[in-house]
Amino acid sequence: MTELSVGKEVLSYCGKCKLTLAHTIVTMKATGALGKCECRTCKATHVYKDPSKVKASRVKAKTGTKKQSTQESISNLWLEAVNNASTKSQKYAPKEKFCVKDIIDHAKFGPGVVERLIDNDKIEVIFRHEIKTLIHNR
Repeated sequence: MTELSVGKEVLSYCGKCKLTLAHTIVTMKATGALGKCECRTCKATHVYKDPSKVKASRVKAKTGTKKQSTQESISNLWLEAVNNASTKSQKYAPKEKFCVKDIIDHAKFGPGVVERLIDNDKIEVIFRHEIKTLIHNR
């Protein structure tokens, strides 16, 4: 085994590159332990980090379950609202006046059910995949 000294090559974990790479020893501690080293890839100087003691970072894969469950719950709300609706579907227009449980047919969002009246001129509508606030009675 070769003696470690300044100028020799050693493997160290580089925090900038996030990999175990070849480094050049820059300083030694008085106890003979490694001090600072320079990454031969990115040229960053940092304290020696033993690669066997560095925990591998886990990268979480995004599953999208939160978004899916939200869409499913909105879809369930929409289905329930359609089943409880009391009127026939009517075409949406901002000048028309709507009541709670009215079914509307929006050109962009499709069929929806009026969930609640927000003001005299705003309604909250449940569509198949989202809930929107629309104007009415203007």
